[in-house]
Amino acid sequence: MTSVLEAGWQVWAAGLLALVAAALSALASAVQQRSAVAVPDEHARGLRLARTLLRSRLWWTGALADSSAYLTQAAALGLGSLLLVQPLLVTTVLFALPLGARWAGRRLRRSDRAWSAVLVAALGVFMVTGNPTAGADSASWRSWLPALTVLAAACAVCFVGAAVRRGSSRALLLAVAAGMFHGTSAALTKGVVDLLGDGPTAVLGHWSTYLLATTLLVGTLVQQSSYQAGPLEASLPATTVMEPVVAAVLGVVVLGERLQAGDAEWLLVAVLVTAMAAATVALARASVAPAPEPVVTG
Repeated sequence: MTSVLEAGWQVWAAGLLALVAAALSALASAVQQRSAVAVPDEHARGLRLARTLLRSRLWWTGALADSSAYLTQAAALGLGSLLLVQPLLVTTVLFALPLGARWAGRRLRRSDRAWSAVLVAALGVFMVTGNPTAGADSASWRSWLPALTVLAAACAVCFVGAAVRRGSSRALLLAVAAGMFHGTSAALTKGVVDLLGDGPTAVLGHWSTYLLATTLLVGTLVQQSSYQAGPLEASLPATTVMEPVVAAVLGVVVLGERLQAGDAEWLLVAVLVTAMAAATVALARASVAPAPEPVVTG
């Protein structure tokens, strides 16, 4: 009985921490994009963008929120599975929506409220129907290698495409790559958090710690580049959707997590995932939509 109660408490705590991480991530995305988009193109290549942003107080505010979001997410992953925590992070768009509307000086539309209701309902039914269960906290590098190879190839395609494009297309491709890096970081974080119980020597002596540091650093740089390349409405939806998708796939393929849906329930799960993706994209675009132009009457 005690173990059941403890497991139930961990699920609720993981869910709550995931929602807090989503709120902090929404603030970080909005603030950091406002900093990155102000950087001229000639100062936006490679490390020049990083050096420029490091001199911005506004960007550091976003960096603090982003770091807090990651630490909160790590705490959530220490208690719950990737299949539980990562879908809840799409609620970033629910927090970004009123924030974006306030900064743009506009009101929320009926469609915004409708898509919000769709996202919340789909998430709730998904958690009940899918009943995600935990797998292993970590895996050997041999288990990771096939998945990492596929992700590296996909990121390379995004980088090549971004190199020959400008504006929204470039921002979208970089955001997709950033989402893949963030999703990989989330899956690696679960293993590194588990190593903390064995002490700092175990953490510093494991290959996953250094791969995690690399994916976090590169993912952050790529995300800032996507913010600078174009409007947030081009980058935020892609990153918000790609991160939980990649993390969830890695949770299943590498760590052995599972959804406990029955045969007939898998169709419902597919519909719910589609609805969550559509609502996330719609809300992400709405959260960064500019204020309407005033109507001038002659």
